[in-house]
Amino acid sequence: MRRDAFLKSMLVLATTAGLPLAARAGINIKMMIPANPGGGWDGTGRAFGKAMMDAKAVETVQYDNKGGAAGVIGLAQFVNSSKGDPNALIVMGAVMLGGIITGKPQVSLDKATPIARLTSEYNVFVVPAASPIKSMKEVVDQMKKDPGSVKWGGGSRGTTEHICASMLATKVGVDPKKVNYVAFRGGGEATAAILGGNVTVGGGGYSEMAEYIAAGKMRPIGVTSEKRLPGINVPTLKELGYDVVLGNWRGLYGAPGITAEQRAALTETVIKTAKTKSWAESMEKNGWTPALMTGKAFDDFVDAEFSSLRGTMHLAGML
Repeated sequence: MRRDAFLKSMLVLATTAGLPLAARAGINIKMMIPANPGGGWDGTGRAFGKAMMDAKAVETVQYDNKGGAAGVIGLAQFVNSSKGDPNALIVMGAVMLGGIITGKPQVSLDKATPIARLTSEYNVFVVPAASPIKSMKEVVDQMKKDPGSVKWGGGSRGTTEHICASMLATKVGVDPKKVNYVAFRGGGEATAAILGGNVTVGGGGYSEMAEYIAAGKMRPIGVTSEKRLPGINVPTLKELGYDVVLGNWRGLYGAPGITAEQRAALTETVIKTAKTKSWAESMEKNGWTPALMTGKAFDDFVDAEFSSLRGTMHLAGML
């Protein structure tokens, strides 16, 4: 190859390596959703995938649901099958960190590549519409008398709703190890159990419960936020006298072994998508709070969250 031709080819490679995915033809994102259909991760992944296509940042998005163990099963499959793939993403968040802390799996998040935090959300506790329970105080009173008689339904062990139930027990003088927590593989299964009256009280992100609350099929009795959530007139656990405040957040990681340039391209695509009308509409519809964070700030945030959750779970008697 002549020297000028070689230099031109190298220039093309250098300038295209860091281009956003929109500049590369036919990009197909493979989105791992480490939960069964119907829950918060599923809703987040599919809404963000749609927004990516609406923004013309990518051509298509393929979804793969793999639920169980607070997302750790899906994480293991993602890490093992997508190494070096610059177009692979996995939905993750605080719930996955909790699952890693409690389950101590062989495959952890350090094998994948941090991309972005997307949203923040608080949990809501609900009872079926036909339940005789009208308030969180009634749940607490029943738990004090017989902890095992209160079935708490939610996602996998280590989820934020599990942590909150254990924290609540601790705050009211009940041994958190006696909390009768019924874990499901995803928000969809947990919702079905709540609607079917198979648990005493259920917990999950407000976005997962909103339509059932609006339809009168579930009765909200408490939220885990510092202040009442807009659009839902439900007391916080804190204002009810139980010092339990815990938020949930969701984000995206890329595949193991991608280059710095590929990570930058994915990050740029996520930032572009986060500014779209499509994503803004999804956040408003689901009651999600925008919480975009990328780069080193996100890396440091995840490390801090691991430490904070370990401390919280230890105090709640879960470790």
